[in-house]
Amino acid sequence: MEWKITNIGSLCNRVCSGGTPKSTNNAYYNGNIPWLNTKEVNFNRIYDTEKNITQLGLENSSAKWISENSVIVAMYGATAGKVAITKIPITTNQACCNLSINSEIADYNFVYYFLCSKFYELSSLANGGAQQNLNAQIIKDFPIKIPVNLSDQRKIAGILSALDSKIENNNKINANLESQAQALFKSWFVDFTPFKDQPFVDSELGSIPQGWKVVSLDDMTSKVGTGLNPRKNFTLGQGSNYYVTIKNMYNNRVYLDSRCDKITDEAIQKIQKRSKLQVGDLLFSGIGTIGRVALINKPPYNWNTSESVFNLHPSEEISSEFLYLLLLSNFFQNYVKINTLGGVQQGIRMASLKSFRMALPDRNVLIAFDRIIQPIVADIKRNDDENDSLAALRDTLLPKLMSGEIKL
Repeated sequence: MEWKITNIGSLCNRVCSGGTPKSTNNAYYNGNIPWLNTKEVNFNRIYDTEKNITQLGLENSSAKWISENSVIVAMYGATAGKVAITKIPITTNQACCNLSINSEIADYNFVYYFLCSKFYELSSLANGGAQQNLNAQIIKDFPIKIPVNLSDQRKIAGILSALDSKIENNNKINANLESQAQALFKSWFVDFTPFKDQPFVDSELGSIPQGWKVVSLDDMTSKVGTGLNPRKNFTLGQGSNYYVTIKNMYNNRVYLDSRCDKITDEAIQKIQKRSKLQVGDLLFSGIGTIGRVALINKPPYNWNTSESVFNLHPSEEISSEFLYLLLLSNFFQNYVKINTLGGVQQGIRMASLKSFRMALPDRNVLIAFDRIIQPIVADIKRNDDENDSLAALRDTLLPKLMSGEIKL
């Protein structure tokens, strides 16, 4: 296989940044034109965006339409050097460098994976003061080693792309399973649909099935605590254990990766005196980005959490899966929003969290619900575990394929 060294710019038909509408006027936003922010660029494929702009917003900014299969490089701040591929036509803000790859000489997937493999090298070129930034010229000049033959590029990228496609498919399956589980929870414990033929009685929460009782979250848990703030307790950046904060909780999981701060064994022991995590515990983010949830399904021997994360252990009568669905439900999330306090850094107090109230049936009904819901949650966790294995394989192959170490 013959390789050549060139630069990113030589492989592009167009390199451009985006733009932001010149006003916060509502006429510029909430339209039907996808508009990407750099926080959405995270070594991923883009199928939609968190925000949309209007045609007027597009015309009153330097944003431009970017075609599908363009490679996007984040240029500003903490995201500088991260990359994504857009699978739909979109626009972006000015912090994105958008690469339209010349399909006659380069495969866009290969360029994307190459930049993924060179993240640390590219991000180290960021310059500036407190806010370290890249610019389009740095990205255009960045050297790339690439097979001369386009078919070789596609073969290499195809291996990595197949792994990412399987991960995406598992995520879609999980989203569907989560939706089913939430629908069942709402039907049983919010709308009382399976129990409509039973007598109902008045309660402090309104009309509920006869024989049910109103309980608090405190009643449904045997422990509610938080992790520990490092201030005056330990130093971040030392050791081989993971210190989990809210940024490491998303997609209803905890991600132990390079984005986690590291702490020593002594620090873990200090946190465990306050927050001894175990399998079956639920995590709930309570400060800043509030309402993220994760179910611990493996022994957490090498990690613990910050004080911004609540940890809850269900009581004997309540399953971990039930508590997981409760914390994720709109029913509970809306309660948390109403009871959130603070200005810039908002949060919910432990007392407010524990005071949440709902109606619960007798143990037999809860057991019947668990029989339905536990296999669904188990499937979700099984797909998560498979994704971890696929991602580890992809990350192992990535530098070796990009350098030509592995021969096809």
